[in-house]
Amino acid sequence: MAGRADVPEVIWSRPERTGRGPRPAYTRADIAAAAVRIADAQGLDAVSMRHVAAELGCGTMSLYNYVPRKEDLYELMVDAISGEHELWEPSGDWRADMLRVARQTRALMHRHPWMPALMSPVYGFSPNALRYLEHCLACLDSFEGTYGTKFQLIAMVNGVVTTYVGNELATAERTRSLPWSEEQENAVRIAYLGSQVASGAYPRMAAAFMEDSGPIDLEAVFEQALERVLDGFAPRGTDPSG
Repeated sequence: MAGRADVPEVIWSRPERTGRGPRPAYTRADIAAAAVRIADAQGLDAVSMRHVAAELGCGTMSLYNYVPRKEDLYELMVDAISGEHELWEPSGDWRADMLRVARQTRALMHRHPWMPALMSPVYGFSPNALRYLEHCLACLDSFEGTYGTKFQLIAMVNGVVTTYVGNELATAERTRSLPWSEEQENAVRIAYLGSQVASGAYPRMAAAFMEDSGPIDLEAVFEQALERVLDGFAPRGTDPSG
């Protein structure tokens, strides 16, 4: 394959253009933007070297001169979206700042629903991803812990967000494919569950339903999940809510 290296390499270590020859027709930003447009409109499965080349108006083999592998194309896409993170001046309240990071990441993933599928440490060290990671560490300056612990905290927060958004997106996709409304689907399932609980075979489930406080607030569930992760990193002997 044209441009394919014989040994592993990081695309960021490759010069975007050499000092010789004509100026390249496309930049990595151009290529990433084209791939992101395709993924946003048609999903990640639609992203191929052929499709991206067509979006740019060049030949597929020409694209390999810029991006040797499809994995490199994915890395360009992740880096482009990582550049959408707002990097603010940390407030000094590490919990508040990490909650803000998490909410922003969730919103970003909803803008680009293919992102959870590409959340991998493999793509975590691109230029924009490194800036994002440095920002998270700055948000944790007031956190009393080693850098190893801080990296764990960031990874766990990102894991909660990725899992939560992945479930949200999967539910939304499933609902779109149903010939009836989500409300109708939920009503049927709740009725069935209620009949099973009322049978007496599941006393603990019945007790749980008795103390049910009403419809589930999904926004509150998201916030509570994050708060509990952060509670686990609070210094021992302190009030996690403080």
